Amino acid sequence: MSEKIYLLSLKLYKLSKKNILKICKLKNENWRYGVNSNLNWFKKNIKKNDIHNLFFLNKRLIGYTLLRKRIAIIKKKNNTRKINYLYFDTLIISKKFRNKNYSKILMTFNSKRIINQKLHSFLICSKKTINYYKKFHWKILSKKKFKVMDHQSKKFGMVFNNKVKLKETKFLYFIN
Repeated sequence: MSEKIYLLSLKLYKLSKKNILKICKLKNENWRYGVNSNLNWFKKNIKKNDIHNLFFLNKRLIGYTLLRKRIAIIKKKNNTRKINYLYFDTLIISKKFRNKNYSKILMTFNSKRIINQKLHSFLICSKKTINYYKKFHWKILSKKKFKVMDHQSKKFGMVFNNKVKLKETKFLYFIN
């Protein structure tokens, strides 16, 4: 039997309740807060323009990424301006399907979606995942170059599809 792979990129109004439940169950495989807790987080934090990238294998949801459309402030010398960006939140592949190159398929799909949106993307990650994201052309940001304004984290920041010159630039990201 051949595997049928398909990927969907949907905004909130296109997501069925069934798919939202599948997303929360998939997230619960990795972050065991309970499906109800994941559903509550979803209702509280997801906005209508956020992008949900779903990876199906034979009609089963095996992967998911959330691209949250948010605002950042760019500070350069005497110039400050607001921009839209995509906060790269939640990359997950079902435990049963890891180490089979499916994350590569999903990351390639994510990259295309980010580029098509004509926005740059920012993520927060641990030191152990930096090299993974570098394989997909993400660049690490010096901790002096960014600050997350509404979330505390001592982790690392990375950007993708960034057109802003990093020299003498500081990014102030809002993720909530």
